[in-house]
Amino acid sequence: MNTMLEKKVERGVKCVEQVTKGTKTVLLVDDEEVVLEVGKDLLEAIGYRVLIARDGKEAIEVYEKNRDDIDIVVLDMVMPNMGGSGAFDRIKEINPDAKVLLSSGYSIDGEATEILERGCDAFIQKPFKMKDLSQAIRKILGKK
Repeated sequence: MNTMLEKKVERGVKCVEQVTKGTKTVLLVDDEEVVLEVGKDLLEAIGYRVLIARDGKEAIEVYEKNRDDIDIVVLDMVMPNMGGSGAFDRIKEINPDAKVLLSSGYSIDGEATEILERGCDAFIQKPFKMKDLSQAIRKILGKK
């Protein structure tokens, strides 16, 4: 093995070690296909089972069918058909104990703050690093 390749592998291993491993099921909700694809692949790579939804209505359908298996919902705020606010309220009607991590490319001011005040567990600003997402998920799940 050449020295250059060894250094790349070593850096890759260090990066993976910083990400908190998980074994739970995540419902990842976002209208951006790239966020779903990359998020799903990365979350699965660190041990999570991942279900996906592309808008708030689909999130509710997936949540209703899998509510006993879903440990946490990572919910985008701004989506077509039904945004994060409406989806959050409906998920909480289905299961008042649902764990929800709100994500948005917009700041926490305004609607995100209102959702947090209504009982959302936490907020993560997009774009986020995988390390930050995994730590936010583990922190919320640790509250159980």
